[in-house]
Amino acid sequence: MACGAAGPKGAWARRGLSWPGPLDRTTQAMLLRQLYLSHFDRCQFDQAYEIASQALGLGVLADVVHQDCARAKQAAGELDLAVGHLRLAARLGPPSRRAFHWWTMGAVLLLAGRAQEAIAALSRAARWGAADKPLYQGHLALARIAAGQRVRNAAKLIDRLAKCPAGQGYGRFVLGQLAFHNERWEEARAY
Repeated sequence: MACGAAGPKGAWARRGLSWPGPLDRTTQAMLLRQLYLSHFDRCQFDQAYEIASQALGLGVLADVVHQDCARAKQAAGELDLAVGHLRLAARLGPPSRRAFHWWTMGAVLLLAGRAQEAIAALSRAARWGAADKPLYQGHLALARIAAGQRVRNAAKLIDRLAKCPAGQGYGRFVLGQLAFHNERWEEARAY
């Protein structure tokens, strides 16, 4: 991760938070998030976590704030604390964001070499997913492969994921990995 220089968002967030008049909880939470992002962008993960923890006390978008806490803890190398926050995010989030939180947890666990735990989280993501379901199913297949399990429908997963918007961005990484494991070498290189 490349750390950036201090940008204006942190200064503006501090200025807004020091406003002498009353601030509603939503405005305060959004200003704290900007301050969190300014610390995160500068790789000041402990400070970012501290700010996100303050925002948790406001009760505004608690699942998103837990996701922020998890990002800071993962970046600081504290994987188990990150996973705990992701579990809370999935539990507290509305159904429309629940799959994303489970997917994030599964991806973090898989990258940490904890394939069995990743399978559990990614299974939940695939169950809750709607438009991004092919991405979650594809990532679940990668976790199963990492755990030594056989995945029979990889070709169908590749085709479905390639056709949906989730197949872009991070989905291209998943597509490349699936194509590799399915011995579709040219597609793997292209993705």
